[in-house]
Amino acid sequence: DLYRKVFVFRKDPSDAFVVLQAQLEQPLKNFTVCLRSYTDLTRPHSLFSYATKAQDNEILLFKPKPEEYRFYVGGKFVTFRVPEGRRDWEHVCASWESSTGIAEFWLNGKPWPRKGLQRGYTVGATAAILLGQEQDSFGGGFDLYNSFSGELTDVYLWDTGLSPDKMRAAFLSLRLPPALLAWSSLSYEVKGDVLVKPRLRE
Repeated sequence: DLYRKVFVFRKDPSDAFVVLQAQLEQPLKNFTVCLRSYTDLTRPHSLFSYATKAQDNEILLFKPKPEEYRFYVGGKFVTFRVPEGRRDWEHVCASWESSTGIAEFWLNGKPWPRKGLQRGYTVGATAAILLGQEQDSFGGGFDLYNSFSGELTDVYLWDTGLSPDKMRAAFLSLRLPPALLAWSSLSYEVKGDVLVKPRLRE
């Protein structure tokens, strides 16, 4: 159980990553991904990378610069401009709905204006899911200068779009619905220089 624990990616740049195992029964028509990150990086870095053999950026949460997040679905992305962080924990949730193509982005419990992305698309189920690197091929093809350095925690993936109440619950670390990937019962494998440590503060 990773309750009140974090992954510490110690090096910058880094070749380290964490592989997450999720049991996906079928392709995704809707999903929500949430995580909390703490870093002083100003260069581009990947937070959550979900690749299939057909598409390396099937789902990707990427931060090209301190005041911008990119959310990819099926190789296409939308950009969310954010205030530059105060060097504190940032909690992000991104959700997507195939039928409308609506992409939602929540930062620290607040929604950003919704955008349109890949209406009618389906996210493949046979996936390599990584934290800390951006995949340019299935399970690999890393650019070290897109690697994450810092701390990650509270990683979740659902096969539904979360309601606004549940988005806020994720930010506040309250009770959440069952997930494909849940921090409390995460199945993972560390590759390289990543440590599991207690969170320094709430």
